[in-house]
Amino acid sequence: MPDIHLCEIIDNTQLTEAIFSITVISSKLSGESAPGQFLHVKCGEKRVLRRPISICSVRGDQVQFIFEVKGEGTKWLSRRIKGTKLNILGPLGNGFELPDDKFIIVGGGLGSPPMLFAAQAAKTKPAAILGFREKNRIILTCEFKAACDEVYITTEDGSSGIHGFVTDPLEKLIKKGGYKAVLSCGQMAMQKAVAEICAGCGIPCQVSLEERMGCGIGACLVCACETKKDGIIQMSRACKDGPVFDADKVVWKA
Repeated sequence: MPDIHLCEIIDNTQLTEAIFSITVISSKLSGESAPGQFLHVKCGEKRVLRRPISICSVRGDQVQFIFEVKGEGTKWLSRRIKGTKLNILGPLGNGFELPDDKFIIVGGGLGSPPMLFAAQAAKTKPAAILGFREKNRIILTCEFKAACDEVYITTEDGSSGIHGFVTDPLEKLIKKGGYKAVLSCGQMAMQKAVAEICAGCGIPCQVSLEERMGCGIGACLVCACETKKDGIIQMSRACKDGPVFDADKVVWKA
């Protein structure tokens, strides 16, 4: 059973209109965390269900996570001030297996923060492709540039960077050669497209699935998703069996 940590907030920064970055201090939590894992954060005493949030970065005994305000729980979380403590269960789930060779990371929207942790922990600097809907939702550009060899930003509306989707620069980078793997996190449609490109080029791909979660430890089955093992479809739990899976093991929906 994962541990519950009472972690002091040392920073709470608003990155965009609705996106916040919180950094807590905990030597035990930081020491146990790996890229691709997530935290289950309690958002007030009145709310039974915790909020699953990916780990964005670990620096010494500091753990950073980034989230978007979508409801009362995350609104409560966004209002926590420096010096207060958070009740955090974690780290949870299985993370990425970081390649030894050069690789590409792909992040879509709030799927970008966990990819920063992967980039910072890698043995070789990866290339990063980050996709956002529009300019005012872009986050962590400076941090990715410091951790990566190359960084490509795409926006769906063309307001910044490359006009289009992450798949466009991904195909070009793969054709350029030299990259041995792809790691990805984001919305399901984006990840399906990334997985198809990698499969067509014969490049291994790991994906972190964004599923709704309840307990976070595999008991409630809210986050059940279809995967394949030896060609047989089975149900897996994104929180416990994932959230990171080999892309060729995921049953992608149309």
